[in-house]
Formats: sequence, structure tokens, C-alpha cells
Amino acid sequence: MKKFLASLLLSAMALSLAACGGKANTPATSGSPSSGSGTPDPAPSGDKVAIKVIAAQYGKQTKDWWAKFQSDFNAANEDIDLNVEVVSWDDIYTVVNTRIANNDAPDILNIDVFADYVSDDLLRPIQECVSDETYAKFYDAFLEQSNIDGTIWAIPDLASARAMYYNKDILEAAGVDTIPTTWAELRTACEKIKAYDASLYPWGVDMTTDEGQACFAYYSWTNGGDFTDASGNWTLNSAENVEAVEYIIGLVKDGLTNSDPATQKRYDLQELFAAGKLAMMIGPNQISSYVAGSENPINFGIASIPANEGKSTSSVGVMDRFMVFENEDTDSKVEAIKAFFDFFYEDTRYSDWVIMEDFLPATKTGGEIMAAADPDAASWIEIVGSAKFYPTAQAKWADVKQGVIDVEQKALQGGNVQELLDALQAKIAG
Repeated sequence: MKKFLASLLLSAMALSLAACGGKANTPATSGSPSSGSGTPDPAPSGDKVAIKVIAAQYGKQTKDWWAKFQSDFNAANEDIDLNVEVVSWDDIYTVVNTRIANNDAPDILNIDVFADYVSDDLLRPIQECVSDETYAKFYDAFLEQSNIDGTIWAIPDLASARAMYYNKDILEAAGVDTIPTTWAELRTACEKIKAYDASLYPWGVDMTTDEGQACFAYYSWTNGGDFTDASGNWTLNSAENVEAVEYIIGLVKDGLTNSDPATQKRYDLQELFAAGKLAMMIGPNQISSYVAGSENPINFGIASIPANEGKSTSSVGVMDRFMVFENEDTDSKVEAIKAFFDFFYEDTRYSDWVIMEDFLPATKTGGEIMAAADPDAASWIEIVGSAKFYPTAQAKWADVKQGVIDVEQKALQGGNVQELLDALQAKIAG
């Protein structure tokens, strides 16, 4: 059975994750090696080759894991002095951009975006910095998400997908007989839940600076819209996108969602969901273990994200990356960087990392190990199969990401969605 599940996971991920990108993270307090972050202070390098890494913090165990990784790596590579700085997702963009501005870019960066660094000629082609053995482990579809003009600029760290979570007991008590699959059914279900118990939040919405771009994608993609067309041209103000944003703003204004989507992050929503105060929400595969680990686990189910009538459902796939900055490195520095990646992607170590952080693996062997360790992971295959991914290979993606969040937040305040998206399209497309 385990071999069968492993085979399913490998096949589905290899075939269906054909477009990736985004942020799969759990925010936490930022820290640095010199500020008591849990990461050891770097030792004087002497004749050693020094490697500086900035890594994103995914959860409560991330810093401790990297601290042990740094210690183990340095012990196994006496000629290398590795220093890993773990930074929260709330701060990492500011930290990295400040370092770059001060001519102090890291050697290796773990983050979601990469195209803007490529456009500024800051990165090395990643294949120059990864051994052939390690490079061969990745799913080709994952690598393609970091392809710009035929060059791969980053390798995948880990991934996740999104689905709809629903509280079975609340829906049954409210008289919701079938799981919503369309926007109309979702609104009807929300109205029934609100009528049943006005203290409950029927539907969870995150339009914050943390994941507002995911919110835009959920409704755009399930309405036949997108960020770009098939040729890569921006289509931010398409009729489908306007209708999508107006739909979700309508749910908010009618009191069918959480109280403040502009400030309540997905992590706040999952706490409400786990506490039985939120009936339905969209979230990643990690929520299953979060809810199961709560003091009083609720009775919940997982389903595809509802789509507008006549449209197809779509999950949001998220993939983070490692990239290497061009720091005029010597041959010995490049070899040290290769040693870092070999060490990180060693099958057992990498699988332990992905399972600990509760994501989906980006390597073939990682998929096999995860399926063997957690057969329930196979339940995500159908959802992953419908996943689409942010256009992170576009140099303007960072601006688009912030732009759609701004549109949503201004629409919450009464702004005209069509006018807001028209202005964003003009700004991005020129």
C-alpha cells in the first residue's frame, strides 16, 4: 500500500505541478544570529570558505532545525564556515533588500520571489552551484517554475497546495446538505450558517499583506480569470477578475465572512476554524495537522475550492526557492555552495525537514519517503492536480502581488473594483 501511495504521489506531482510559485509559510518573529535568534553566532572564518545564508522562518521549529543543520554542516566540512540567519516572512523582504542595497547580499537565499533579482543581474544560474546528483533529484516541473529565457535561476525548497476546509458539524446543524462547489452554493451555505448562529463566521477571507494575493487567485482562477494570458501579458483588469473581486467583497459586506479580512491573516482564520468559530475557509495542507493537534479537534472535511457556475475549480500551488547571489565567487566558494545543497538535500535530512514543516516535497525521493511516512498525504493528489501557480518568473510579480492586495483593501473601503484594477493594469502593463 505504501508503495502504491508513493507511486501516486510521485506521478501526480510530476505531471500536475507545471507552474509554481508563491509563499508557503508560517510567520513568526524575526531574528538574527547575533540577536538571540536561536542561530549560533558565526565563528571567525580564518582560512575557511565563508557561506552566508538567509532562510525564511516557516514555523516554531525552523530556527532550531537550522541551528542544528549549521552545527552539523560545519562539523562535517572543516574547511567551510556556514552561517545561517533565519528571518520571519514578515521581515525577510526588507532585510534582503537592505543587505543588497548595502552591498552585503547573502550567498544563498531561501525565499519565494526571484525574477526581480534576475532582472537586476544579481543571481547566478543555479545549475552552476548545484551538483549533478542533487540537481537530478528535483521534479522537472518544479525546476521549470524558475525558468527565464531558458535558464533555471533557482531550485525548489518545498511546496504546498490549497483546498477548502469545512466544519461538518456546523454545516449539518445549519441545514447545509451538500458541500458547496459553486459560488452560488457557497453564498447560500454562508447565509444558512449565519441564520443558524449569528455568532459564527461562515467563510474565512484573508486580504492582508500576508496572503491577499492568494485571495485574488482563489476567486480569479475559479472564475476563468488569471494574472496573465497564455502569452504572459498582464490581464489584471479582465472582466473575470473584476467579477471575482466583486463577489468576495460582496460576501464580506454582507457579513458572511470573518470580521476584518484586511487584518486577519490565514493563521488567525485557522485558529478560529480549529476553535469551531469559523465554518469554512481556504488553506494549505498544513491546516489538517494544526486542527488535529488542537486541544479539542473538530470534525472537519476537505474539498475543492468552489468555482463560479460553468467554471473549473483551481487550487493555488505554492513553491519557495533557494537561489545563489553573484558575489564574484572563487571556485572554492562555488564548491562550498554545492556542498551546502548536497547536505541539505540528502534524502533523509531533507525529508525530515519537509515533514517537520508539514509541506510537500520537491524531490522524487522526498515524495517517496513522505508517502511512506504519511499515507494521508495521498489525499492531496487530486487537489494538487488542479493547482495553478503565481507568475513568479515575471519581473513585475512583486509589484503585482502588492498591487492586487491594495486593490482588495481599497475595495473593502468602498473603492470601485473596475477602476482600481484598471489603474493597476495601467501601472503594471504601461
